[in-house]
Amino acid sequence: MQTTSIKLYSLGYNEAKTYLVAALFVLGNIALPQLCHLVPRGGMIWLPIYFFTLVGAYKYGWRAGLLTAVVSPVANHLLFGMPAAAMLTPILVKSTLLALAAGYAAAHFRKVSLALLCGVVLFYQTVGTLFEWLTTESLLAALQDFRLGIAGMLLQIVGGYAVIRYMLKK
Repeated sequence: MQTTSIKLYSLGYNEAKTYLVAALFVLGNIALPQLCHLVPRGGMIWLPIYFFTLVGAYKYGWRAGLLTAVVSPVANHLLFGMPAAAMLTPILVKSTLLALAAGYAAAHFRKVSLALLCGVVLFYQTVGTLFEWLTTESLLAALQDFRLGIAGMLLQIVGGYAVIRYMLKK
């Protein structure tokens, strides 16, 4: 399995670059879901709201990732009504877990690999699913990402890896 050392950033909230980077990733997290929603059940299958949160947190640190994780679902909900209000809390929890896990993995391991990204995605999905099950009391609803979103998780892992590697060349 190929591993690549990367130049990582840990941007602080007192840096303008943090907000610029987060804004760019939020725009990505607004555009990608709109494209995916052109396909029936595309959001549930491709899980696009998480993609740029993963990339942003891994490359620029948990703070930029956390801004992206919180603003993206709220902005999408306010602009397009998606995610639905009932799903906003679970998605915010999963997005937050993703940002924190990706930022931690990048800072701790100082490299990117498919295995690390797989671990990050499995962590946020598993803990987020447990949270959703506890709050909705519906195991079936909580397992939706694992039932329908496997393609989206694979996109996050493989696509996230490709985008992060591409960003290394720039």
